[in-house]
Amino acid sequence: MIKINYPTYQFKFNQKNGKEFIFDAFRKLWVRLTPEEWVRQNFLQYLVQEKKYPIACIAVEKEVMVNGIKKRCDIIVFKNSAPYMIVECKEMNVALTEKTIQQILTYNQSLSVNILVITNGNNTFALETTTKKSLNSIPAFSETIINDF
Repeated sequence: MIKINYPTYQFKFNQKNGKEFIFDAFRKLWVRLTPEEWVRQNFLQYLVQEKKYPIACIAVEKEVMVNGIKKRCDIIVFKNSAPYMIVECKEMNVALTEKTIQQILTYNQSLSVNILVITNGNNTFALETTTKKSLNSIPAFSETIINDF
């Protein structure tokens, strides 16, 4: 398991019709603040602020085709215009199970990334796909094999 120290970030919140929204700076729109969205927004800030990934290389809720079916990945990090990392987020009270692993492996059938990450905000696991080894930390932008995003 990877220990993550989430950075402090001033999120923008709004309410409409009794529902809370958060501004997603990546998609540049207001989205419904669900427990899973809270985890996703914090992990995004972790990637940018702590691991120094460029915002321009990160896609949120990106549609991918898997066996002819449209799916949406929570977070995809691109490198050299190719998918490099997939992050699957679950809400904090949802356990990371075999089903979560199968979900991200299904996305990877189409994307063939180097790193798979699953997180619920409390627990985070990452796998380097070429070596099939668990990672002790999310690699920083500067630690990627070829730093030419």
